[in-house]
Amino acid sequence: MSVTERDPDLIDCAAGGPAQLLEPREVPLGGPRAMRVQRSLPQRSRSLIGAWCFVDHYGPDDLAERGGMHVPGHPHTGLATVTWLFEGEVEHRDTTGAAVVVRPGEVNLMTAGRGVAHSEHSAAGTTVVHGAQLWFALPDGAAEGGRALQHAVPQVLVHDGAEVRVFVGDWLGSTGAPHAPSPLIGAEVRIAAGRTWRAPMDPAFEVGLLVDLGEAESEGIRAGRSGLIALPPGRSEVVVTAGPTKLRLLVLAGEPFPHDVVMWWNFVGRTHDEVVAARADWQQQVEQQRTSGSADGRFGPHPDAWDAVLPAPELPTVRLRPRRRS
Repeated sequence: MSVTERDPDLIDCAAGGPAQLLEPREVPLGGPRAMRVQRSLPQRSRSLIGAWCFVDHYGPDDLAERGGMHVPGHPHTGLATVTWLFEGEVEHRDTTGAAVVVRPGEVNLMTAGRGVAHSEHSAAGTTVVHGAQLWFALPDGAAEGGRALQHAVPQVLVHDGAEVRVFVGDWLGSTGAPHAPSPLIGAEVRIAAGRTWRAPMDPAFEVGLLVDLGEAESEGIRAGRSGLIALPPGRSEVVVTAGPTKLRLLVLAGEPFPHDVVMWWNFVGRTHDEVVAARADWQQQVEQQRTSGSADGRFGPHPDAWDAVLPAPELPTVRLRPRRRS
């Protein structure tokens, strides 16, 4: 998924602080009939949870009322994208050469490295789209590395009476989930109404609890749909209590990210100059696509199915300045 605003926020990625509730803001993806998403990260009050740096929650969106997901080819650097669906199907194409349909219970993890581009569209026959699009920042080494795609079907676990699907990393004895290049957890958890659920957690991890359905309470903080409870490091378990209806949430956790980070549009870098160079390289491929109907370069060869790609917005008039997480 892309940041489609023409004037994307300038975000300094700073440390988080005490436990807090992060309320989302609504963002349209495109024109008047576009699908709308609830964006919980990044925010001005907090930009990362572990390496997780972008959290969009969307749907259930009836395609008869809105246009569904139609995001043309767009670039990424220095991050990995994670697509996780609750309903519907999404067709993904990218410059690794992959073309896959993502379904509920399956995970798409695309690593950008130095540069990748991809498109996402509601698959034919889909009537409702409902899911989450997540990004995590890549550490030094991986951020300058190659592009890749992993597609997997996580196993279903039962832990403390809840149904769990770990879609990134190692947690609760899971196997088969894609791995991140830094310590990281991404999981869907389904908890019965009124039940208190407990799970072990690495005390070094920051933890985010994103509510999809129902209401959640953890450490005195309550969250409803699209609310994100952010918990600092220091706990050996996570405790969540469901409200009066069944609860479905995402657990996003990881060690505090150790590097300077600048986020702008669809790029994650370490410095202003890195982001400026990435934008210039992408604009070259945009122009190639416009004039010849195909393109190749830093972000890889465009799929034949792409008729057009998203141009980058204009850069802000101030230098992009990172802040170190500490």
